Amino acid sequence: MIASGINGAFDKLKGSVQLIKSIDPSFPITARTVIHRLNFRHWEEIIESAKEINLDRISFLPADVSSHAFNREVLWTEVRQHEILPDEAELPVLYEIIENLVEEYRPEFDAGFIAETPDKIRKIYGYYAAFYGLNSFPFKKCNAPWVSTVIEADGTVRPCFFHESLGNIRKNALDEILNSKKAIDFRRSLDMDSNPTCMKCVCYLNLSPGTKL
Repeated sequence: MIASGINGAFDKLKGSVQLIKSIDPSFPITARTVIHRLNFRHWEEIIESAKEINLDRISFLPADVSSHAFNREVLWTEVRQHEILPDEAELPVLYEIIENLVEEYRPEFDAGFIAETPDKIRKIYGYYAAFYGLNSFPFKKCNAPWVSTVIEADGTVRPCFFHESLGNIRKNALDEILNSKKAIDFRRSLDMDSNPTCMKCVCYLNLSPGTKL
């Protein structure tokens, strides 16, 4: 909901949502906000802002600080990670904020305005606490590498947003990439319980058979 370094980002977002709604009021618009050290104290304001601009739904995730996602050519150093990770001393505050949200925004959870369940929201605390060895990284039931693929703007193909590239559609056809030995071996050998990328992943995608997108 807040784009750092972009002047007037919120007003531009609000205007764009209002324009779409003026064309088709029934068109569903969902926003996703990454909760991290710089904004977790403003969580309630983020929810209220989502209502203000007439969003239909808002989703929350913790910040990914350990993968090559988001066009990171070089993995973040520990110093850079801790610019985004809440300090260990801040974790009790984060925990209290989450519990207050779960209580105060129960109607929004029940109505689906907040996309995640209270339990998934609580996992945001568990994710950050895991970086300090206070608990394991939260369990994730995910089948993204087997049921989806990511194609980036430059043609890079990934099994999911956070894993390494399998190829590029500017060099090979998509079905050729997805059915290559490299891709098949990756899917066959991937163990989410031990893979470092999966263990620290912030996303949850688990599609049931027959799911219509």
